[in-house]
Amino acid sequence: MSLFALFVLLSIGLMVGLIMGLTGAGGGMLAVPALVYSQGWTMQQATPVALLAVSIGAMIGAIDGLRRGQVRYKAATLMAVAGAPMTALGVLLAQQMSQRGLMLAFSLVLMLVVTRLILQVRADARAALSAAVKNEALAMVNQQTGRFDWSWSTAAIIGLIGACAGFATGLLGVGGGFIIVPLLRHFTNLTIQSAAATSLMVIALVGAVGVGSAVLHGVELPIVFSLWFAAASIAGVLIGRRLANFLDPKTVQLIFATMLSGVALSFLLKAV
Repeated sequence: MSLFALFVLLSIGLMVGLIMGLTGAGGGMLAVPALVYSQGWTMQQATPVALLAVSIGAMIGAIDGLRRGQVRYKAATLMAVAGAPMTALGVLLAQQMSQRGLMLAFSLVLMLVVTRLILQVRADARAALSAAVKNEALAMVNQQTGRFDWSWSTAAIIGLIGACAGFATGLLGVGGGFIIVPLLRHFTNLTIQSAAATSLMVIALVGAVGVGSAVLHGVELPIVFSLWFAAASIAGVLIGRRLANFLDPKTVQLIFATMLSGVALSFLLKAV
C-alpha cells in the first residue's frame, strides 16, 4: 500500500469515526460509499470492512459511555440479541441482491435519514416536549435510578428497535445507529447523550455478528487494510466523543444531513 493510499484510508476512517462519535450513528452510511468509491469495490465487498471498523470504533465509544454512566446496557443487550438473527438474514439477502438494487436501497435509506434530520432540526423545544409527554407511557427511564422501568411493552419496543437495526446492519453494512438513536429518542425519555452511547454498544455487538456472517458467506475480509481503517475510526470516535460536549447538536446534524444527501444522490445516479 502506497503512502497516498494509506493517507486516503486513514482520512476516511477518521471521518467515519468522527461522525459516529458525534452522533452515535452514521459511521456505516459514510464508510460503505467511501470504500466503494475509493477502492472500486462492490457494496458486498465494502460491507464487512465497514462493519469491522464501525464495530470496533463503536465499542471504544461504548466503553467511554459506560465509564460516564450513559449506556443503558440491559436495553443495549436486548437490542443486540433481537438484532443478531436479523443481521444474519440481512447479510444473506444482500448476497442475493444485485449491485443496482443495493445502491437504490442504500440511497432510499439515506434520503429517509436526511429527511428525519432536517425535520428534527426544524422542530422547536415545545414540539419535542409534547412528543415526550405523548409517549410517556411507552418506555420510560426512572429519573431516580437512571434505569428503564421494565415491562412487557418496554421490552417489546426495545427488542423491535434492535431487530430493525440488525436487519439494516446486515443488508446495507451500516451500523444501525440511524435507526436506534431516533427511535430511542421517540419512544423513551433517554437524553441524546445516553441514546447515542447506548446505540454505540448495540452497534458494536450487532456489527460483530454482521462481520462474522459476511465472512461465513464467503465475503473476503482484507485483514491489514481493515485494521488500519479500524484504527483510524477509533481515533475519530474518541475525538468525536470529546467534541460532542462542545458543538451545537443542530449544527452537527445539518452538516451530517448535507453529507448524506450528496452520498445518496451519487449512489442514485450510479445505480440508474
